[in-house]
Amino acid sequence: MKKSWSKRNLWEAMPSTAKGLVGAVFWGVPVDFVLGRSFRETRAFLAQSQWWSPEQIVDYQLTNLRRILRLVAAKSGFYRDWFKRAGFEPAALRCLSDLQALPTMDKNTVIQNLEAMMTCSATTTALDYVSTGGSSGAPLAFYAPAGRSSVEYAYLTTSWERSGYRLGDTMAVIRGRIVKAGRDGSRHEYDPLLRQHFYSNFHMSEENVRAYLAHLGSLGPCVLHAYASSASILARVAQQNPEVRPVNLKADLLESENVFDDQVALIEAAFGVRPFSCYGHSEKLVLASACEHNNRYHVWPTYGYFELLDEDGKPVQTPGERGEIVGTGFINTVTPMIRYRTGDFAIYEANHCAECGRNHIVLSRIEGRWPQGNLCASDGGAISMTTLNMHDDCMARVQEYQFLQDRAGEARLLVKPGAGWTEVERHRIEEMVNRRLQGQVLVKVEAVGNVHRTPMGKLLRVVNSRQIEAYRQHA
Repeated sequence: MKKSWSKRNLWEAMPSTAKGLVGAVFWGVPVDFVLGRSFRETRAFLAQSQWWSPEQIVDYQLTNLRRILRLVAAKSGFYRDWFKRAGFEPAALRCLSDLQALPTMDKNTVIQNLEAMMTCSATTTALDYVSTGGSSGAPLAFYAPAGRSSVEYAYLTTSWERSGYRLGDTMAVIRGRIVKAGRDGSRHEYDPLLRQHFYSNFHMSEENVRAYLAHLGSLGPCVLHAYASSASILARVAQQNPEVRPVNLKADLLESENVFDDQVALIEAAFGVRPFSCYGHSEKLVLASACEHNNRYHVWPTYGYFELLDEDGKPVQTPGERGEIVGTGFINTVTPMIRYRTGDFAIYEANHCAECGRNHIVLSRIEGRWPQGNLCASDGGAISMTTLNMHDDCMARVQEYQFLQDRAGEARLLVKPGAGWTEVERHRIEEMVNRRLQGQVLVKVEAVGNVHRTPMGKLLRVVNSRQIEAYRQHA
C-alpha cells in the first residue's frame, strides 16, 4: 500500500522505543507547534470562520467549488467526459444550486474510474493510498494528499472543544488501532507527542477492560476517544466494577460508528459526562460535529459542500425530513469527488442553530450505511435500532450484542455475556426483544464468545453472513 514520507506516516512507523526518545526531546513543546504550520493556520481560520454570516459561507463555498471544478476540468479525463455528457460548463457556475446540473456519483464510480478521476499520477511522491473497510463488499480505495491529516485534525480538535476538550489534553483512545501486547501482556501503547494512550478494542475481555479502566483512571484529567461500541463496553464493566470506575473523564468523544440512544444513556450514567459525537468519513467530503448545547450535528460549511437529497434526488428542505448525505470535498485535490452519495442518511433540522448561533446546517439522527442500524421486517420494512429502544436493564449482564440476519422477519441476537450472566438472562432478553418487535422479526438469542467486527474493529448492530465473509476476505 502506497504511503508518503509524511511526518505523520514516519511517526506511525517508528518503534515505540524511538517514539519515547523523541517524546522526551519534545516534552513541554505545545502540541500545536508539534503538529505544524498548516494545523495552526487551519485552527486559526476555523476559530473565526465558524461564526460567519450566511453570505460569507456562500461566498467561500462558491470560491472553493469553482477551484475544484477548474482543477478537475484541467487535470482529469474522467471529469472532462463527465461534464461533457451532462452538458455542464464548470466556468458557468454562478450559484450553489447550479451544481445540481451534474449527476451524482457513488462508491462504484470511484472504483471503476479511479486513475481517470485523479488530477496527478498515482506515482507522485506526496500521496497516500487510502482504503476504507466498507460496510459490505469490496472496500473503497483512492489516493489522497499527504498533507490532509493536519487539516483534518485541526477540524476535529476544534470540534472537540465544544465537549470540554482542550488541545494538549491527555487522551485515552479505544478505536481501530492494532495495539501489540507488552512484556506484561497488557494491550497499551503511549504516543508522547499527542499524549494519547491507546488500548486494544480487539481485546475487550472483561479482564482486559478492567485493566484498561484502572489504567485510564490513573491518568489524571483526560478525554476518552472511542467507538461507541467500545465506550459502551467500558461503561458496562465500570458499572459492574465500581472499584475501577474512573472519575477523571472530562469529555467522551464517540466517532466512526452509529451512536444509539441506549449507548448514550449508558455511557453518561457510567462516566458522568455527555457523549459528544462527530460524523465524518475517509473520503473527506463532509464533517458534522455536535453542538456544545445539544446533540444535534452542525455541518462544517468550509470542509466541503454538503447536500441532503431525497429518494428522487431533490434537496431536502423540510425540517424533520430524511435524506441521503451527498458531499463535494474541498480537501482531497488528488481524487476529487463531486456530488458523491455517501450511503449515509440524516434528518434535516435547520440552517441555523439558535442555541449556539452558528449558521451551519443542523442535522439529527445520522445513520450509517444500511444495514448497520436496521433490522429487515417480514414485510420488507426497516426497523431502526433507535426504535427498538434497548436502553433499559434488558442488557445489564451483556458486554456486547449484535443482530445476525440473513432472512427478512428472522434474526439471531448474538450476546457476549458479562458478569452475572445465566440462562435465565437469555430467556428474559429473548422475551423482551420479541415483545418489542411485535412479530415483525422473530429473534432467537445466542450467547457467544465474540461478536463480529469489521477489519477496522467497528461493531455493527446488524450484520449478515455475506458481510462477515467480506470482512474475512479483506482482513
